[in-house]
Amino acid sequence: MASDWLGSLVSLNCGPTLGVYQGEVSSVDQSSQTISLRQPFHNGVKCPVPEVTFSAIDIQELKILDIRNFNARAASSAAAKGNAVPVAVPKGDPRSVEKLNSPQQCSKSYGERHLDALGQPKGFRRRHNSWSSTSRGVNQATPKKNGVKNGQMKNRDDECFGDCMDDGLDTDFDFEGNLALFDKAAVFSEIDTTERRNGARSRSTPQDQTPTQYRHDENILEGKPIVYRQIIVPQPGHKEYCTDSGLVVPSISYELHKRLLSAAERYGLTLERRLEMTGVCASQMTLTLLGGPNRFTPKNLHQRPTVALLCGPHVQGAQGISCGRHLANHEVEVVLFLPNFVKMLDAVTSELMLFNKTSGKQVSSIKDLPDTPVDLIINCLDCHENTFLMDQPWYRVAADWANQNRAPVLSLDPPVSGQGHAVEAKWLLSLCLPLPLAEGAGRVYLCDIGVPRQVFQEVGIKYHSPFGCKFVIPLHSA
Repeated sequence: MASDWLGSLVSLNCGPTLGVYQGEVSSVDQSSQTISLRQPFHNGVKCPVPEVTFSAIDIQELKILDIRNFNARAASSAAAKGNAVPVAVPKGDPRSVEKLNSPQQCSKSYGERHLDALGQPKGFRRRHNSWSSTSRGVNQATPKKNGVKNGQMKNRDDECFGDCMDDGLDTDFDFEGNLALFDKAAVFSEIDTTERRNGARSRSTPQDQTPTQYRHDENILEGKPIVYRQIIVPQPGHKEYCTDSGLVVPSISYELHKRLLSAAERYGLTLERRLEMTGVCASQMTLTLLGGPNRFTPKNLHQRPTVALLCGPHVQGAQGISCGRHLANHEVEVVLFLPNFVKMLDAVTSELMLFNKTSGKQVSSIKDLPDTPVDLIINCLDCHENTFLMDQPWYRVAADWANQNRAPVLSLDPPVSGQGHAVEAKWLLSLCLPLPLAEGAGRVYLCDIGVPRQVFQEVGIKYHSPFGCKFVIPLHSA
């Protein structure tokens, strides 16, 4: 009957337009299909009117939050039928009969309000699932507590959460029992046996493993042993060098050096191409020595570095002129010293014509060179074959100016140690493979001018490139 629901607490969902109302049922009219709520709350806020009436058309969902006088009706019905089963009705607890004064109480579930009526602490409330203590089996390690309150709680939880649940979920998984079935030593022994049969490296237990530390650039995979002597020459020189990675680079004689360049020229690596490659490598090394990206920035245009080039009328001089052209193209102030000769090599004349199209300055007298120290001096005065040039007056004057300028010197393609060096150099740049240079001549660098490997093999050199990802690498005395 409709009158049985009077005084009950309900929640009416009237859709997104009207919202959700909660309150105490004051009247139900079956003929007009309406329901009235006393002391209503609209979306959690108490309404300013004492009563609100709703039509059944506007109600989308109705939830019963609390059924008032339910226990009294059940007791009277049982007494009328002569049933002697007692019904627990809380007495003297004002919380069981207090009115709805806040939306938080309206939103409580029936089970929570029943726990409040029984006086249970909030810490006792827990969700009923397969891992709760109330669902453990009889043979589990944790015994199940027996009692009237626990039985009532389980019945209430089963009524709320136990519908359509699989009974198999009530049994806990026995981790300790299943872990005892796993024989770790037998499994590791089987793995080691399989790997030994397949030829793989044996895997030991974590206690037997020795910790190994690796660098961030070191490969942890086992590979073939590294061969550091990858360049073998038919006639080893008196001196050997090594790279930063430990590769051995032997020196070769000047006669073998000439044979190597002649063989490369027969296959198309002409003198002009070698000059261009040498000029590029030498200019890259020079730009690095001058400061690299820290020096060559738009903010330092007022501090352009100055480089003095001392060249002679030979192939080494043409290499220096090619380097000066590339430096001038990179906003370096280049001063080229080249005496006036009646006749010079065609390669020198061609490089000089290209250099004159840059912003570089060419001088033929020592007096026109800068009086103040420059940033760098590139020495290209020496020649491998014409040693008599050291006796020329222009050579001695240029060498004296270089030694007195207090600027560091880079010697490009220096001759062997037996010829001597009039200019004290800090850096030496050799081509392809180094020549046997003097011990205190300076730091030796090596540049790659593009000679193919089969050309090395043709002159009897077993060659593997030591340059890696660079075109200019430093060499150290082995």
